[in-house]
Amino acid sequence: MMSQAFEAGAAQTFTPSPLRVTERAVAKIRELIEDEDNPALKLRVYVTGGGCSGFQYGFAFEEALADDDTVIEKGGIGVVVDALSYPYLVGSEVDYSEGLEGSRFVVRNPNATATCGCGSSFSM
Repeated sequence: MMSQAFEAGAAQTFTPSPLRVTERAVAKIRELIEDEDNPALKLRVYVTGGGCSGFQYGFAFEEALADDDTVIEKGGIGVVVDALSYPYLVGSEVDYSEGLEGSRFVVRNPNATATCGCGSSFSM
């Protein structure tokens, strides 16, 4: 039987990221930022009303941040989520996909109850 020793005060705090960003997405974001020659750019991921299912995802490169933005940093890049979109995106994953439908950033959202065929629209 193995025993484990734990030191008092050795507990670590883990704060989960509200949004996971895949390595493939990080690489593409980095590539696009380098193409623009502007290291201050960050990828903004947001949710707006509309689309086939009620809400849709949007992506934009921006320099400016609002006071209530959340910035997720990974691999030297930043992904920004505004306060209104934040609750809809918590627990989601941003990936970059290349396929028959073209190349694009995609969101895999476990909170969505339905999505449309194109994958850019969802409902909760």
